[in-house]
Amino acid sequence: MSAAGPSQGTRPLGGTARSDDRGDPTTSAGPSALDNEGTRPTAGAARVEFHAGSAASVRRVRAILRRHGYLIVRSWTRIASMMYYPTVTMVVWGFVTLHLAPTNNFLKDAPGFFIGAVLLWDLLFRGQLGVSLTFIEEFYARNLGNLFVAPLTLPEYIAGQLTIGLLRALIGVGGACVFAYLLFHYSIFSIGFPLIAFFANLVVFGWGIGLAMSGMILRLGLGAEELAWAAVFILAPISGVYYPIGVLPSWMQVIAWGVPSAHVFEGMRAVLLHRVFRWDHFWAAAALDLCYLALGAAVFAWAMRDARNRGTLLQMGE
Repeated sequence: MSAAGPSQGTRPLGGTARSDDRGDPTTSAGPSALDNEGTRPTAGAARVEFHAGSAASVRRVRAILRRHGYLIVRSWTRIASMMYYPTVTMVVWGFVTLHLAPTNNFLKDAPGFFIGAVLLWDLLFRGQLGVSLTFIEEFYARNLGNLFVAPLTLPEYIAGQLTIGLLRALIGVGGACVFAYLLFHYSIFSIGFPLIAFFANLVVFGWGIGLAMSGMILRLGLGAEELAWAAVFILAPISGVYYPIGVLPSWMQVIAWGVPSAHVFEGMRAVLLHRVFRWDHFWAAAALDLCYLALGAAVFAWAMRDARNRGTLLQMGE
């Protein structure tokens, strides 16, 4: 008898026949593992299938949302900072309204005009800032390289970024809305259906600006971070937040009608003062929103491609 143990494929004492492929799940799964052509799928093909398709895309977007959601819900200081500026601004304009209302027929007809205007303006500002800050968080954490060596695609990252920006805006403006009701008994929801139209147009416009600012920060570095805070305010004079566009010089009016926020606030004045919903302003704002959102996404995609080509994606951070 040979001193060697039982050869491969024989049955050892008290055991079962062994195989060289016993550690390969694709060969040990039996006939049920056969694909439609009668061959066994490889482990690599299974991994590709796991990372492909709409279900996998949803999982990756959800991972982005969980990552930033944890940062928000586990830090009360972040939540407080989101609500602080909108609430303080609303309180100031609320007391200005109380002071002027007894002697001003305009405010008698629309007592919530200034409060509603400041809440909608902060919705635009917070929507844009939320998108930009979501990206800056990754910048400071030096996490961009980790994200984009994963199967995460740029559209999936943008989808997560926009959703978190919306969440930040809702938290910030939502807190101000609560204080507006408690202090001044004013509810912006009294506007009704037009509020949904104003909300959607301002949020999408903020998304477009936020994506463009994220692209500029990616291209220029964190030295350009101030762009995220200042970008929206350059549009304030031509947005007509507190006054009609008609008071602007003619050349500024031409520029103003190319900005969605100008149409939104003109539409808000029509609802509050004349109880009329201006569909022309709504459709003009919606069309401009699509243009600005596409432009912002294009700027961000260009900056990301440029960073990859220059090999600077892994080097960016604080």
